[in-house]
Amino acid sequence: MLLRRFTEADAGPLAALYGDPRVMRFITPQPPSLAEVESTILPAYLRDYRELADGLGSFAAIEKVSGQLAGRFSLKPANSYGLDGGTELGYRLYPAFWGRGLATEGARALIGSAFGRLHVDRVVATTMADNAGSWRVLEKCGLRRARTFHYPDADLMLGAEHGDFIYELTRSDWSGQEEHLDSYPTT
Repeated sequence: MLLRRFTEADAGPLAALYGDPRVMRFITPQPPSLAEVESTILPAYLRDYRELADGLGSFAAIEKVSGQLAGRFSLKPANSYGLDGGTELGYRLYPAFWGRGLATEGARALIGSAFGRLHVDRVVATTMADNAGSWRVLEKCGLRRARTFHYPDADLMLGAEHGDFIYELTRSDWSGQEEHLDSYPTT
């Protein structure tokens, strides 16, 4: 898999990813439309490349063999509900790419970049408690569950009543791990 910056040409595949209810099941009850991806989401990704440090932002995950968009990974200053600082890791893949280790591969690459190249102090992530696939990826990447939180309006989404987990990995914990990926996303 290759991680690269998004371009305006990615609007359709990105909207298809965000429009897939299986992908968005643990993220939002109302996926964005193609118009929202084109007018808000993708322009925000492109703006982040100009405004954030090189190596931060949202990246298109491309399967090397087919050249297809497999999903989206992100590494940004943390701003999700429940987080209190750190650099936030995020990912979502098309279902056709689930179960192939790509989420772990992409997450490890961004974690390696965060600590090895960007010199951040802490990588954080959130996932719904019911999303066992996602929290298993985070644990394979060395992140540890720090705590659970509940959204104030948890009744809006199936499974939200069980809460969300916050995961984190500090620079010192990462440095103590034996195995690191030395490849960083292309930016």
